[in-house]
Amino acid sequence: MTSAEPSLTAKARRSPGPWRTAAADLVRNRSALAAAVVLLIVAVATLCAPLYASHIAHTDPFQSHVSGTTVVDGKTVPVLTPSTTGLGLGVTPIGPTWDPTHYFLGADNQGRDVMARLLYGGRTSLFIGITAALLTCLVGTAVGVVAGYAGGVVDSVISRVLDVIWAFPVYLLAICLSVVLLTNGLTLGPLTVDAGSLWLPVAIIAAIYVPYIARPLRGQVLVLRNKEFIHAAVGSGAPTARILRREVLPNVLPTAIVFVPLMTALAMLTESALSFLSVGVQPPDASWGTIIEDGLGLLYTRPTVTIAPGLLIALTTAALNVLGDGVRDALDPSARLRGGV
Repeated sequence: MTSAEPSLTAKARRSPGPWRTAAADLVRNRSALAAAVVLLIVAVATLCAPLYASHIAHTDPFQSHVSGTTVVDGKTVPVLTPSTTGLGLGVTPIGPTWDPTHYFLGADNQGRDVMARLLYGGRTSLFIGITAALLTCLVGTAVGVVAGYAGGVVDSVISRVLDVIWAFPVYLLAICLSVVLLTNGLTLGPLTVDAGSLWLPVAIIAAIYVPYIARPLRGQVLVLRNKEFIHAAVGSGAPTARILRREVLPNVLPTAIVFVPLMTALAMLTESALSFLSVGVQPPDASWGTIIEDGLGLLYTRPTVTIAPGLLIALTTAALNVLGDGVRDALDPSARLRGGV
């Protein structure tokens, strides 16, 4: 046996790292894998919104088509027809034609293509949900790590601020912030966010959910601070920044990663609620929440306008929750033990 053979054998027997093991466990989780496929399909479909609107539907989903016409079964018909019910007031949009080139899911009360608006609205909802979740997890992790490791006055001040935010009902706080900021926008030093910007609901949603990340991570850091390896690092004279970066953060990072898909689902639901109440995404932008609000008056005549975005919200958030459970099981050793792995 040559000298190279023992090293090759040792390398072959070397156990994979924790991240590789977690990734392998996640791939073996069929439910999480199916959820990831669903999310990928939704994301790709929304990214193709401009292609669908310009090359297939040939319509501008942000422009009213009150006097527009379309072709159904070879006949030219109006997109909006006068209502024949009640007092005859209002209009009735064309219903689903199931033809991708002519109002596949019908039109809303302004004659806009519902399918095209769904795709564009999905881009907005996913952008706000993912960005707000990443920002929440980033800020919440930093706040939780600093509060848990520093202790003393720093921990007390941060904890009281988190308690104040935690004490407010989530949607009430979000609505209050939205109503105030939609008037004047948001200014933080040199940073200015306009009232109609998509970054405004991102900032609001991220701010109200920071305690949901910071508090559990703070508790985890409080436990880690009393571990032997932390005492050894402190005793060896390692600077605080290095201890946080090399010892504390790697131990809380899996928990923060688990929160990302779960917070994305929660952020999307919050954005939809705010947009439904007209204090979230503002025109001319559209989201699944604004489309539901647009179709509220058509609930009895053209329910597709409201049902379609509602189903997409339910499907996407359910997939995110299933994926989050799979990520948690993959990154949590105790979960693998409970599962008999």
